[in-house]
Amino acid sequence: MNIKHWIQAARLRTLPLSISGIIVGSAYAYHQGFSDWRIVILALLTTLGLQILSNYANDYGDGVKGTDDNRIGEKRLVAAGVITANQMKKAVIITSVLTFTIALLLIYIAFGKENFALSLIFILLGIGSIGAAIKYTVGKSAYGYSGFGDLFVFIFFGLVSVVGSNFLFTHFIDWKLFLPATAIGLLSVAVLNLNNMRDIENDKIAGKNTLVVKMGLNRAKNYHQIILVIGLLSFMIFSIILKFSLIPILIVNIPIIAHMGKVNKSEKYEDFDPELKKVALSTFALSILFWLTLAFLN
Repeated sequence: MNIKHWIQAARLRTLPLSISGIIVGSAYAYHQGFSDWRIVILALLTTLGLQILSNYANDYGDGVKGTDDNRIGEKRLVAAGVITANQMKKAVIITSVLTFTIALLLIYIAFGKENFALSLIFILLGIGSIGAAIKYTVGKSAYGYSGFGDLFVFIFFGLVSVVGSNFLFTHFIDWKLFLPATAIGLLSVAVLNLNNMRDIENDKIAGKNTLVVKMGLNRAKNYHQIILVIGLLSFMIFSIILKFSLIPILIVNIPIIAHMGKVNKSEKYEDFDPELKKVALSTFALSILFWLTLAFLN
C-alpha cells in the first residue's frame, strides 16, 4: 500500500485543530510557573495519535456503512476502494496501541510512581478517549449517527484537551481555564458542524442522524453563529479577567466574523467545505498567538 494513501487517510488538515487545546493548556501552565518539554511533546503526540485514530476509524466506519459513497469534498479511502476495510481496521488497532503507549509514558512522566490515583484517572481517560475516537462512526451504536458528535467534540477537544493538559503540569484545576477550554471546544464543534452541513443530504440518505440532520440546515446555520459567538466571548472574558493581551482574540475575530457572514449566505453544500479549513486554522492561530502572548508579552 502506498504511504501517500495512509497520509491522505490521516487527513493532515485536521491535525492543527486537534493540538490547539494542548497548546493553550500548556501555555497557561507556563504562565503559572510550570514547564516540562517532555510533557508538551508527549501530550502533542498523544493528541495527534488520537486524531489520526479518529480519522482512520471514521474512514472505516463510514466506509463499511456506505455513508461516504456519494460524499462532497475530500474522498475517503475505504469508500473509494483505495484501502480495504480490513487494512483500515488493522490500522485502527495499530494506531490505538501506539497512541495508548505514548499516553502511558506521558502519564508516568507527569505523575510518577507516587500519584497512583491520578495516574489511574488519566489512564481511564486515555482509554475513554481512544474509545470515543473509534465509536464516532464504528459499530451499530456509533454516537456520530445519533447526533452526539458535537457533545463529544466539545468535551474532548475543549475540556479534556485544555484543562487536562494543564493538569498534567500543575496537578490541580484552575477553574478560570474552563473559559478558554469552552472557546476551543466550541470552535472545534463549529468545524464538525460545517462538515455536517456540507454532508446533510448524504447523511440523511445513509441514516446518519447528525445534529444538523435533526435541526435542518437553517437552524444549523443559526446554531453555528451562536457557538462561534459564545466561543469568542469566552476567550475574550478569560483574557480580560486575567489581564492578558486581547491581541490574539481580536486578530482571530477578523476571519471568524467574515466566515460567519459567508456561512449565513451559503446556499450550496459545496460552499461549506472550504470554510472548514478557515475555522480550523483560525483556532490553531488563536492557540499559537495565545502562547506567544504569554511567552513574550506578559
